[in-house]
Amino acid sequence: MENSVSLIGYGEAGRTFACAAGWRSRTQVFDLRPLDALYAEDEVTGCKTLDVALKDSTQAISVVTADQALIAAQNAAQHLRPETLFFDMNSVAPETKRKAAEVIDPAGGRYVDVAIMSPVYPERLAVPLLVSGPYSEDGKAALTALGFTNVRIVGDDIGRASTIKMLRSVMYKGVEALTAECLIACKKAGVADEVLESFGNDWSEQADYRLDRMLKHGLRRSAEMHESSQTLLSLGVSPKLTEGTVGWQQAIGDLDINPVPEGLNAKLAAISEKMP
Repeated sequence: MENSVSLIGYGEAGRTFACAAGWRSRTQVFDLRPLDALYAEDEVTGCKTLDVALKDSTQAISVVTADQALIAAQNAAQHLRPETLFFDMNSVAPETKRKAAEVIDPAGGRYVDVAIMSPVYPERLAVPLLVSGPYSEDGKAALTALGFTNVRIVGDDIGRASTIKMLRSVMYKGVEALTAECLIACKKAGVADEVLESFGNDWSEQADYRLDRMLKHGLRRSAEMHESSQTLLSLGVSPKLTEGTVGWQQAIGDLDINPVPEGLNAKLAAISEKMP
């Protein structure tokens, strides 16, 4: 199947890529969840097992949750065709990426460390991708052929792309957690409007967006921030604030508020109602 691609994981990223790229007719998908109705809706080929998903492709994209990233690589290594480019797009620590490469490359695959540097929606295939590792050139060429338009090589070392991603997340997702901590307290104290006004400009809009991301993706982001914590530890930096970010992302995600309300005040009200 010319330019076929295997997707391991069919969450927000996998589904966005497959549907935006027009890969439908040449995509084999494997996910641990039963998603037959979704596969039919999107006109992609859902596979019951990973070996079936990988058998006709020499390009595999892994977009699973952080806690499943290494497991996905270990399982995929058993079924890869020779020379398969394995794009590990998961948000994990550089050491996790290196461990994944240690099973993919000896199995005959070509491991590429890929960092997704912004939400996949609404960017879709224009989402910034950083790639690193010994197969970066081939990886960039293949990703471009698949329709990705913003791919940049950042080095020959596996883990460099993910290091950039993990350390960036310390700040970005840390600000989300701090926003939640501040505004939940403000809501309880009845001073949310006054505090937000003191920040000025469009801070309310930014806060609404940050809480939206936490409510929708807090559990996934918590797992990612655990990986950021491990990255900091590997560099000899104490993850004091980042561990707090892990906790807040988990706590907001655990609320399971679905659908997520529109508007900052509605979000704060829903969070306050469900949070002890």
